[in-house]
Amino acid sequence: MTQPTSYGGRPLTPAPGAPTPELLVARFRAHARRLAWSALVLIAVAGACGFFYGNLPAPFENWMLLTAAAVVVLLLVVLPYLVWLGHVYTITTRRVMERRGIFSIKRRELAHVRGYALKVHRGLLQRMWGAGTITLTNGIDEPLQLANIPSVELVHEALVDQVEVNQILAHRDAQPLPPGTPPAPPRPVAPPA
Repeated sequence: MTQPTSYGGRPLTPAPGAPTPELLVARFRAHARRLAWSALVLIAVAGACGFFYGNLPAPFENWMLLTAAAVVVLLLVVLPYLVWLGHVYTITTRRVMERRGIFSIKRRELAHVRGYALKVHRGLLQRMWGAGTITLTNGIDEPLQLANIPSVELVHEALVDQVEVNQILAHRDAQPLPPGTPPAPPRPVAPPA
């Protein structure tokens, strides 16, 4: 049996009964525009430290200024950045995963083969930045919300394609092979490293 040809940039489908490897389609974070306020705070704190260092009134000292600046930068710049950095969405050929957290990681996933409804919401600012929020609902589990993601149309198309391909493969693999069809070839073994 020969491999079917690929149309429209879709990946080649494996032979019936052959195992399909899980491949990475996309990995992304929420849009970074929410960190703009942190950048403005960092610029303002740096400017204030440069202006007031050595020019403080009598009861205050320079170490107090630097300590206050460090606390403000930690709370309003570093922590928001770490929260943004620790929230990652991953789309593979089998599932969609959401991972959040740096020290304690919380992970949710939704399989493409079960199918789900996609709902895209784009506010005014999100449309200006090309971002949007996609909500995935399969009717059983709690909805998975991909919040404020960049290039929302591209992600939407990738998710629709993955659901379609997975459901086609699941339906095809559920059908019995015609008599006389040779079994799927074994997967090649990787040489030891």
